[in-house]
Amino acid sequence: QVQLVESGGGLVQPGGSLRLSCAAVGFTLDYYSIGWFRQAPGKEREGVSCIRSRGGTTYYAESVKGRFTISRDNAKNTVYLQMNSLKPEDTAVYYCAASYNLRYGAHFLESPYDYWGQGTQVTVSS
Repeated sequence: QVQLVESGGGLVQPGGSLRLSCAAVGFTLDYYSIGWFRQAPGKEREGVSCIRSRGGTTYYAESVKGRFTISRDNAKNTVYLQMNSLKPEDTAVYYCAASYNLRYGAHFLESPYDYWGQGTQVTVSS
């Protein structure tokens, strides 16, 4: 069975950190670009970060630049999202997604992604 499994979400105080993991089951992540998306209550899902399969180029939404870092460990078949200096507005369900043929410029669109995880809740609150 092919699936993506996210973990690492939780409750954290403003200014704190979390590291989300996205593990692939049933397929190899090496050939896929991986995106992280999030959806806050009452809002549309938005792209947060992406790492390409070839070359490892990374992309970040303006709202998280300088605070979030995406990385991949192909040996562990896992992609990570390190989130630092978290703010209450980062509160959302975070999803990872895998795209086999991600065209340039499409990294924050949902349609190019073939597989999606179930999401993990991140809550930033004091």
